Parts: sequence; C-alpha cells; structure tokens
Amino acid sequence: MSNRALSSAINRVAAVSQQLSSQHAVKTPIRAASTSASASTTFKLNTGASVPAIGFGTWQDKEAQEPAVTAALKCGYRHIDTARIYGTEPAVGAAIKKSGVPRSDIFLVTKLWNNSHDPASVEPALDASLKDLGTDYVDLYLMHWPSAFKDGSKMFPKDNAGNVQTGSADYVDTYKAMESCFKKGKARAIGISNFSKSEVERLLKETTVVPAAHQMECHPYLSQKAFVEWHKQKGIHVTQYSPFGNQNPVYSKGEDMGKLMDDPVLVEVGKKYGKTGAQAALAWGIAHERTVIPKSKTESRIQANLEGDFKLEQEDVEKIDALDKKLRFNDPSKNFGWEFYADLDGKQS
Repeated sequence: MSNRALSSAINRVAAVSQQLSSQHAVKTPIRAASTSASASTTFKLNTGASVPAIGFGTWQDKEAQEPAVTAALKCGYRHIDTARIYGTEPAVGAAIKKSGVPRSDIFLVTKLWNNSHDPASVEPALDASLKDLGTDYVDLYLMHWPSAFKDGSKMFPKDNAGNVQTGSADYVDTYKAMESCFKKGKARAIGISNFSKSEVERLLKETTVVPAAHQMECHPYLSQKAFVEWHKQKGIHVTQYSPFGNQNPVYSKGEDMGKLMDDPVLVEVGKKYGKTGAQAALAWGIAHERTVIPKSKTESRIQANLEGDFKLEQEDVEKIDALDKKLRFNDPSKNFGWEFYADLDGKQS
C-alpha cells in the first residue's frame, strides 16, 4: 500500500469492558476492544481499491472449504484468499454464489501456479480460475512463486528421479503477461508472493505495473521489519500468510517448539483486551498496516479470527515486535529447485 496512513475504521462498535474473576482481591481492568459483526479495518492498494484487513485463507482441507467459506461470509468476512494450487477455487465460487453476498462486496484473491508461467499460459490459467470461481474478474491476482515449473497440466511435473521439472519462463515475462490481464480488467490488481528483495527490485525495474500487494510469510516470530518498510516506500501492500506461524502442522520446522499463539507475551497482551493470543497476533499485523489471512474450518474459530480486528496500544505493538526471532517456517527451496528468500531474514544456509 502507499505511505498514506491506515484508512478510517468503519462503524466501530465498542465492546463492553470485561472483568477478571471476582475471586481475586485485586482486579486487573481489561481494555475495551472494538468488535463488530464484520471486520471493519480496510487498507488502500496503489490501485485505489480498498481491501479488508482480515481475509479468510482457504489453503488445505479442500473438501471442507465450501462450508468454511460459507460460514466466513456469514460471519462477515469480505476478503477471501485462494489459489489455483489449493484446488479450492470451485468451493470458494460455490460458497460465494450461495451466500447472497453481492460479488462487488467481496475482495477475491487467487494465484497463478508455477506450471503456467510461460507468458502464453498466464491468461488461460486466469480464465480457468475465473471459471471455477464463477466470476469474470478477481480483485487481486498474484504470482504464487517466482519459480517456474515445466509448463503444462501437471501441477508438480517430475522427472524419472522424482525431482520437480523446472521451467524456462522468467518471472519478469510472466508478470508482463499478468499486466495484460490487468489491463483487460480480468484482474483488477496484480501482485506477487514469496519474492526476495532482489527479485522485487528487478521486477520493478523491468515491468510497468507496480505490484499492488506482496503476500509473504509474516508473523511475530518473523516480522521482516526492514523488508516490510521497504515495501511501504515502494507503494506495495503486504499481506501476511501464516499469521500464526507454526500453528500449521505442515511446517515441520516448528514441531519442536511451542505454538506462536501460545507465546506468553501474546497471551498477556490478548488478556488486556479480553482477547486470545491468536487474536493479538492478528491485531499486531493490522497495527502495522498489513492484511492478515488466517484460516480455519471450525466456525467458532472463523468468528474468533475475525474478532482479531481491534486496536492495540503502541506499547503492546512494541512488546509483540520484540518477539521477532527471524524464524521462517516455510521454505520449499529444495523441492522447487529455486533458492528462495536469499536476501531475507530467516533464510537458513
């Protein structure tokens, strides 16, 4: 996003202050945290479009996504994130259609997969996504990774040894094909995901349309402060995926440590506002003017995540800032045949 400050929150409803148990002789006051039936904070992209600060992620649990997205829309989510590789676009499209929520009220994001990086394959790949989503445009189209696989129908093309077959397409050329989709209106904004700083610098130098957003792993254990600040200077909005860090069991790197959302600092900050550690982690991302895309297939947690849109006092933002461990959980470099994040925090040699 641009250097402009956070857009005004819309129709905030103050929550009733809660109290600690009456069994305690000294009661600690809990700060009132703004909540509502739907998330209210929005951010402006460099296209002028507004994006709700909390989005609903649809990675994994493919068969559970239609009821999950249905529940999310019912709760008040208006920012839905999917991707070709997730296999959840049909479920997302079906849920939107059945919800009764006008398409124009939903900020819909999907992503180009690595097997369609050849410039000639980009628009057909987007067309296939649009068909599955039941719409004629997406609000944001991201290049999922800078790395290309062998072009074709196989999501993970492999050689006889079982290694992924990489492609020859240059991500700059891939992005230029995405620019064409943007100019045609099929994607109302375009952006990137999982790029290093040098890769973004090259993209800015050799293409015309500044990415509207960069979706990356970001959470209190991997804040990437300098990298995020650099994006602000360039007018590129940052979206945090995996905002709960190692909560996702697919990240083997986080198996031998406590869950981020149970970190004592997050739990303490959350209690101050009558919130959980997970909700405090989401509020921290929003305080830094980033969108966050938690995921869940459980309705109660879907609702609870939406209630992570509340304002933290600056001292609490700084407490959470101090948790940064430069700890990256997602790095598929070996499997994808590409050296990701080479110049970023959390890269393991």
